[in-house]
Amino acid sequence: MEIKKVVVVGGGTMGAGIAQLFAQKGFAVTICDISQELADASRARIEKGLARRVQKGKMTVEEQDTILNRVAAAGNLESAAQADFVVESVVENLEIKQQVFRELDRLTRPEVLLVTNTTSLSISEIAGATKRPEKICQMHFFNPPVIMKLVEIMPGQKTAPETLRAVADLAHHLGKDPVVCKQEAPAGIVSRTLGQLLNEATWLVEAGVAEPADIDKAMKLGANHPMGPLELIDLIGLDVHRAKMQTLRRVLDDPRYQHPPIVDRMIDEGRLGKKSGRGFYEYGK
Repeated sequence: MEIKKVVVVGGGTMGAGIAQLFAQKGFAVTICDISQELADASRARIEKGLARRVQKGKMTVEEQDTILNRVAAAGNLESAAQADFVVESVVENLEIKQQVFRELDRLTRPEVLLVTNTTSLSISEIAGATKRPEKICQMHFFNPPVIMKLVEIMPGQKTAPETLRAVADLAHHLGKDPVVCKQEAPAGIVSRTLGQLLNEATWLVEAGVAEPADIDKAMKLGANHPMGPLELIDLIGLDVHRAKMQTLRRVLDDPRYQHPPIVDRMIDEGRLGKKSGRGFYEYGK
């Protein structure tokens, strides 16, 4: 599988990070979003992140320019027609993802692999929107994709073994250390295990057991976690965390994944975490 041109669909936090990762590894990348404005904003976010690395002496201006020159932005999916590999990273909504994959199936060459960065949605249901379910799997990056070493790879019910091998080989080429799930399961390994831990931390806040900072401090010092659970939810986004909990609660029919009312209240107030400047903590602009 020769890959030169990559398309990343969805220019949010994860999409921009995934695009930057591919560009840093020498691939030509196009970020596609629902408007040119959003796609350009995603590319600008990459540029800003690279500029910080230059300021810290971790990258030269020449290296920055080389990486940026590999990144294009588009306000539609038409660029997928030239893609050798496609990563979908849009909002965690099954109908939207199916719509995206249906369009990608129409636009891309039949041999092109299409992967989803979904956290908790069904790979099989996403792949069912296409005529190539054997060429579709999950390739789940972790935030921030440029830094985190793990990539979780999960098959759908009809994913071909060679698709999993090809995606795992690509992950290695990107400098990652992948794990490949044996079968499809809601939220995979990390998100399912970690999700319940994060959810329990929000219940502690709801019950008034301790302040967020003390809950995070306890888990960092007592469990040797590099980041507290509420800090991590702020980084992920409260809306993304809630969507994952709602999916797990529904699919697994398990009350352990029911999120507390405080999460709904915070989202209603626009407190989505770091991306909005305010979540369990204040971040300013």
